[in-house]
Amino acid sequence: MATSEVDAFANEEKRTLELGGHVGFDSLPDQLVSKASAQGFCFNILCVGETGIGKSTLMNTLFNTTFENEEASHYGQMVELRPHTYELRESNVNLKLTVVHTVGFGDQINKEQSYKPILEYIDAQFAKFLEEELKIKRSLFNYHDTRIHICLYFIAPNGHSLKSLDLVTMKKLDSKVNIIPVIAKADTVSRNELEKLKIKVMSELVSNGVQIYQFPTEDEAVAEINSSMNTLLPFAVVGSVDDVKVGNKMVKGRLYPWGSVEVENEKHCDFVKLREMVLRVNMEDLREQTHARHYELYRRCKLEEMGFKDTGTDSQSFSLQQTYEAKRKEFLVELQRKEEEMRQMFVNKVKETEAELKEKEKELHERFEQLKRMHQEEKKNLEEKRRELEEEMNAFNRRKVAAETLMGQALQGCSQQPFKKDKDKKN
Repeated sequence: MATSEVDAFANEEKRTLELGGHVGFDSLPDQLVSKASAQGFCFNILCVGETGIGKSTLMNTLFNTTFENEEASHYGQMVELRPHTYELRESNVNLKLTVVHTVGFGDQINKEQSYKPILEYIDAQFAKFLEEELKIKRSLFNYHDTRIHICLYFIAPNGHSLKSLDLVTMKKLDSKVNIIPVIAKADTVSRNELEKLKIKVMSELVSNGVQIYQFPTEDEAVAEINSSMNTLLPFAVVGSVDDVKVGNKMVKGRLYPWGSVEVENEKHCDFVKLREMVLRVNMEDLREQTHARHYELYRRCKLEEMGFKDTGTDSQSFSLQQTYEAKRKEFLVELQRKEEEMRQMFVNKVKETEAELKEKEKELHERFEQLKRMHQEEKKNLEEKRRELEEEMNAFNRRKVAAETLMGQALQGCSQQPFKKDKDKKN
């Protein structure tokens, strides 16, 4: 069958028929539910925030359990991401939960590189999934999906607005993960200050073009509640795993000298709203958005880098083999070009080294000639001094001989004079 005939057949208007009786494919939703329940689900949460802001406590409160967590210090040299995976079961549903903490975020003096390890971690999980997809023998059915489905970004309540680090980090992350900002430890500020902080945070996010996750409103069943919750972002939350007595009942909360804060009291904080929106209403949408939006964007960019494309310039379907061969030729040409560049670079380096060696040899030769001339001049000077010394020695010896001769004559004359006096006395 020709391609045009296939396209015409595909574009043919579909007819709607009525069934004469019960067939049975209306059980497909039940089959999907049964299969999904047996297979289980995975959900991965990234907690980004400063050390001690309450990330671990909120996770324990959110899932009503106690996760293992190492207490972090404020003296880390760089940001470290620590993922922990847990198997949870509620009713007959199994959930493989991965909680990733950013240890040391914002503790460095130079905070410019604080967000890079987070980006690298998210991209690494996308790369693992893409690598599994591109394998000849794939096993996506039982593959442990570690892609981040939601990023809870913890905002400090003790400021009047977002920090520059918060804005830069969320701007870098918004195209890679679903971001839900939360104001941590909301019980440390008054209600009026909290409302002002919420308005200020959303205003800064909008003015800086940061795209946070919006609860979907397409489904009529959840459109109303999601629309109302979108207006309450960011959520102001309080986390606690301690039971406090309020009236005649025990509730999760915090006890203070002036009273108590109930975690699940909507008048005290937005914890219930956060749990409702993330876990009970929109968890599947978060998983779907991660795959359909963020992962697809990463996948498209990577495949385009590899040379793949959907259609050619003439809007015709492309051949995978031709694309591979073209990319292989392009790679070999690029490899040959780089090899030639390296060879030329090596030749230039050798020439530069030879020129430097010749220059140094010339300098050494000039230095040798200079030393040689200095040596000859010193030798000539020494010869002249030696001759002068020899002449002085000869002159000294002549004077010495003359002096000895005169002294000898003087002594001889003195010895003859007494002898003559004695002779005159005898006469």
